[in-house]
Amino acid sequence: MQRALQLASLGAGHTSPNPLVGCVVLDAQGAPVGEGFHQRAGTPHAEVHALRRAGERARGGTAVVTLEPCCHHGRTPPCSQALIAAGVKRVVVAMRDPDPRVAGRGVAELRQAGIEVIEAVCEAEARRLNHAFIHRVSQGRPLGILKWAMSLDGRTALPNGSSQWISGPDARAWVHRLRSRCDAVIVGGGTVRADDPLLTSRGRRSPEPLRVVISRGLNLPLQARLWDQSAARTLVVHGYSAPARLRFHLDALGVERLVLERCEPLELLQALAQRGCNQVLWECGPELAAAALRQGCVQQLAAVVAPKLLGGEAARTPLGDLNLVDVNAAVPWQAQNLQRLGHDWLLELSA
Repeated sequence: MQRALQLASLGAGHTSPNPLVGCVVLDAQGAPVGEGFHQRAGTPHAEVHALRRAGERARGGTAVVTLEPCCHHGRTPPCSQALIAAGVKRVVVAMRDPDPRVAGRGVAELRQAGIEVIEAVCEAEARRLNHAFIHRVSQGRPLGILKWAMSLDGRTALPNGSSQWISGPDARAWVHRLRSRCDAVIVGGGTVRADDPLLTSRGRRSPEPLRVVISRGLNLPLQARLWDQSAARTLVVHGYSAPARLRFHLDALGVERLVLERCEPLELLQALAQRGCNQVLWECGPELAAAALRQGCVQQLAAVVAPKLLGGEAARTPLGDLNLVDVNAAVPWQAQNLQRLGHDWLLELSA
């Protein structure tokens, strides 16, 4: 199962809206004869790859899989039927699939076919691996990560707006890797106006994550690197009152637009879930970041702290108002990781 989990992780950033799944097939004597992982949505699942490599050697053997085999027809046939047809004697499953189309039905189908099923092997590790998929299926919106880089005194920019670069090259490379594991990167109009960001993984993922700009009134520059669709796709989200001139300009550039009634973070994430996003990255300014937190759109924090002092009473900080009136009402986050990134430090926390 540990090997199956390693295989599953190889699909990180490529399988949405599907989960990460790995599979190892053993022959009747317990020797590994095939392995595989789900590489991309719409392509064969992990079990199919492993069974193809195993061939007839799978008959009478064991399939070890990180997620309950699917039992429904989607873009690919059900894996439960593939395992039954291969003649395996036993299936070992790390966790059940929370997708209501499966949710125990795959296991039941295998058992009805006379296959022994062993469940909950390395379940905690499997759930951690697919925490974003589980969150989208259970909550109806992608898992949100909020990231920022700040100085030692908590500043994200100088009073004059200068912010490049607070963190060093190692931290910026880490951000590119983080983007490659996300399905969308979200910013507000202020970030576009101030930084003119590119928001790509710098080639670490193909295709690049969807770049999302949320701007209720379309107060955006006519020229921006995000409007170049050859680098990556961009989705601009705005309200009904956005001026027609900006709408026509973005349409002419081939930039996709989405009109939302309230144009709020939660409404945006629900729309992104419909597009198959399991995990999104908030790389936005303080007001949008605070709104995302207030609306429950952030489950993980990633703060890069640079050993610099920027000072300035008017300097920008990572967050706007969270509507707290009592320090004791602030909910503590749980530290998950602390690591060095060159001269900087990365602190990762979860809700």
